Amino acid sequence: MFDYIEARAAANPNIAQHAAFGPLSAALHADDARWTLLIDETGAHLSGGEGMAEVTLSATSDAWAELRKSEPQPGFQTLTTMRRTQNLIVTGDMVKFHQHLLLLEMLFSNLSPDEQPAPPLPTAPEIEPVMGRYLRLAINGRPHRVYFEEAGEGIPLICLHTAGSDGRQFRHILNDPAITANYRVIAFDLPWHGKSSPPAGFEAEVYELTTDSYMDIVMAIVDALKLDRPAVMGCSIGGRAVLHLAIRHGDRFRAAIGLQSALYAEDRSIGDPASPNVLHRPDIHGGKTAGASMAGMIAPQSPPEERWETMWHYMQGGPGIFAGDLVYYFEDGDLRNGLAEPLRNAACPIYLLSGDYDPSATPEMGQELADLINATHFEVMRGVGHFPMSENPTAFREYLLPVLEKVRAQ
Repeated sequence: MFDYIEARAAANPNIAQHAAFGPLSAALHADDARWTLLIDETGAHLSGGEGMAEVTLSATSDAWAELRKSEPQPGFQTLTTMRRTQNLIVTGDMVKFHQHLLLLEMLFSNLSPDEQPAPPLPTAPEIEPVMGRYLRLAINGRPHRVYFEEAGEGIPLICLHTAGSDGRQFRHILNDPAITANYRVIAFDLPWHGKSSPPAGFEAEVYELTTDSYMDIVMAIVDALKLDRPAVMGCSIGGRAVLHLAIRHGDRFRAAIGLQSALYAEDRSIGDPASPNVLHRPDIHGGKTAGASMAGMIAPQSPPEERWETMWHYMQGGPGIFAGDLVYYFEDGDLRNGLAEPLRNAACPIYLLSGDYDPSATPEMGQELADLINATHFEVMRGVGHFPMSENPTAFREYLLPVLEKVRAQ
């Protein structure tokens, strides 16, 4: 059942390099069958029976078999997703588990084809039609230097990235002439993210994103760039933010496009009772853990190069920033208990797109939101996960272009 693991470890030198800093012993359970897996600088070594193990991974034989498929069912695409859906139970030293999470995902999950062809070389050097700039402005009485990229002409389209990442997620949209022919696409890095540095004095504070601070940031940028009734599109926390913007500033926007939007989100996979705040512990590599966790939010149909670039953005996040964004996503930005009621038949049209492989803001949660507010448009994107614009831009544009045409025709 696990005969592929040793070969994967032998084929990827990053696995041995990681394990050299701390080996891992794991017990593998599949119904009544038992194996012991040792991962060290010499590779991965699988043996029958159950020996001494630091962590135990337990699933049914059918669940392990589903994980091995090239296109598993939603909820089975990675170890992280199987944990979230309770199809995998992990016990033992949870700190040790998270220290090795990326390594384990690389061994068990289909994050890359075993034989990956080299990407085609460009026929000639090419400069992309994207301009990057820095905007100096005051936000809540503090000076900031915010980085943004833009391309195109026409209706302003502000793009809000996901928690812990940055505006690079929208690079395909910025380079799509079918979009930039009619839209001035603007993607900025939130302060503390990407190329937007934290404000002076950040070393003496703990970063936490709130609804108020998020709204203040967006509106400060809208005002600074003198944008006249822009459309706004956001994903994940950005997908929640467009809802708050429609509630508080709906008259300032011509449309809100929510990707992976839902009324709320819950911490069902990143944290553990035995090891809280795994994204920001000194004994766990937060970047590797964030990247590995996000692997489970991506659809298996997504091209591996786009999957890994999406994960790489998370691996580069500043310490504590992903965890600070989740304060808004999990707590402060919750729209349950009637808080979304002002969105019902809102004057600002709301378009919602949900990926069927997203275990965080599931299609069912998107449908719940759409029904509650009587959204202008709701659609489930097939073969797409939590990051449609970056994980599978080709599939995403087939859903996005008709929405943008509707916005333009309003």
